[in-house]
Amino acid sequence: MSVVDTIKEQIESNDILLYMKGTPRFPQCGFSSRASEAIMSCGARFAFVNILESPEIRAEMPKYANWPTFPQLWIKGELIGGCDIIAEMAANGELKELIDTVVVEDDAAAE
Repeated sequence: MSVVDTIKEQIESNDILLYMKGTPRFPQCGFSSRASEAIMSCGARFAFVNILESPEIRAEMPKYANWPTFPQLWIKGELIGGCDIIAEMAANGELKELIDTVVVEDDAAAE
């Protein structure tokens, strides 16, 4: 499986996915910390990929996403953005609304 195939599979398999430096419990940069805190404050579970442990994903992801920096938030296969966008969306309530729609869809699909 190529690196791009791995990235595609990760994005397709996880409704809410954060590519970050470190982990939500132990972020390795301030931007990843702010992004993961904003997502956690929405109360939904999310997947993450620690790009520091995956140098091939770290190298390929900016080209795949056409987004040069980390963290990167993906929801339902769509790139939402990086730390500043995540923080802005969290501040104005858009992030919680978006995440809540994903959680409702997942609950409905499980029934």
